[in-house]
Amino acid sequence: MACFTCPGQATVGMVERFGKFARAAHPGFNLLIPCCGERVAGTLSLRVQQLDVRCETKTRDNVFVTVIVSVQYQVVKDALYDAFYKLTDSKSQIRSYVFDVVRGTVPKIDLDDVFTTKEEIAYEVKDQLTKSMSTFGFMIIQTLVTDIEPDQRVRAAMNEINAASRMRVAAVEKAEAEKIAVVKAAEGDAESKYLQGQGIARQRQAIVNGLRESVLNFERDVNDISSRDVIEMMMITQYFDMLKDIGVAKGSSTVFMPHSPATVADVAGQIRSGFMQAQAGSAGLNPAHSPMNVGMQR
Repeated sequence: MACFTCPGQATVGMVERFGKFARAAHPGFNLLIPCCGERVAGTLSLRVQQLDVRCETKTRDNVFVTVIVSVQYQVVKDALYDAFYKLTDSKSQIRSYVFDVVRGTVPKIDLDDVFTTKEEIAYEVKDQLTKSMSTFGFMIIQTLVTDIEPDQRVRAAMNEINAASRMRVAAVEKAEAEKIAVVKAAEGDAESKYLQGQGIARQRQAIVNGLRESVLNFERDVNDISSRDVIEMMMITQYFDMLKDIGVAKGSSTVFMPHSPATVADVAGQIRSGFMQAQAGSAGLNPAHSPMNVGMQR
């Protein structure tokens, strides 16, 4: 029969004398008196312990879920007698209280709200365990709801709902992006055509100014020639330049058109007739150039 006991660190031995609790043997060397009926009835750990409890229950919308609760507890040093003698199995007692609280709280909450009220569930479990286990010499340090596991089919349905919702949002965002791209492209095209029109207008204005200066210079340097003759000669020159450009351009199509000096004269006559009609039309719109006003001025 042993005459001493040496409990480990953070461990306490419960010494009985003739079957009755006598004292607690703390870590280190402790002398026993076997002839007086002393013996070590058991030990208690003063370390923080953790118990994981899996509890299956039903939510308010009739969905079965498994709630995993982790309880961290410790023996109170001043209540070693209660912790050792009042409970036969402390873990079973804690597990029963967790079942009672979880199955009384979760059925009042919908499935979607269970995930957002984990802290409330953990607080209810801790509060109930603290009130109950304190009388047995145990201190509840922390209670955590570590996981919530719905049925596999329910989980798959929730993922599909989430995926469909995200796909709908993505489709809306994609359509909005395409709309913005089309609008910006249309605005860019309109701006491009506006600037292109301004460039063409300036180009034509520059051509007209150049032709005017050429005609004036030609009339000043050459005698016995009119402006009409100069314009016809320039039109013939441009006509041949146009034929040259058509011939050297890549991918140009075949163009069938009459080609003779008389054709150039006909073209010149048509342009000249158009100019005269435009001048007559503008004179008709301006009252100052009407035949009646001209006759009255004369």
